Amino acid sequence: MQGYNVLLVYNNEMDRLLMCKRLKEPYLGLSNLVGGKIESGESGMEAAYRELYEETSITRGAITLHHLMDFKYYLQDCYVEVYAGKLNGDAAVSGDENELYWSDLDRNFFDMTLYAGEGNIGHMIEQVKMSLPFLFERQEA
Repeated sequence: MQGYNVLLVYNNEMDRLLMCKRLKEPYLGLSNLVGGKIESGESGMEAAYRELYEETSITRGAITLHHLMDFKYYLQDCYVEVYAGKLNGDAAVSGDENELYWSDLDRNFFDMTLYAGEGNIGHMIEQVKMSLPFLFERQEA
């Protein structure tokens, strides 16, 4: 079963989310979260930090990622690990795979005409909101 990850990267103030505009299929032209494939022999967390750096140039020292949830798709023989983190401070982002941008959080992330993932991005953001004290209390201490 092939593994993938998606990463919810928030700025330090937790008022913006790093998104990308897809430049290829699937979801060409739609906004999505950054992430990618988990390679053979690689842990999910290792893959998350590797993909984060490859797609955004954000280093492991600039953010602490937390494993938030998983999705398993039996008919597609794959699973998706979801990670969330907030930057420790300001960080420059750059990448050439997709067009990166910071999104305000007052958007309708369930709108499938604008966002990839059949509404899952909205669901993941809601899960982060519900888990805020637990997710980031250790990072704040």
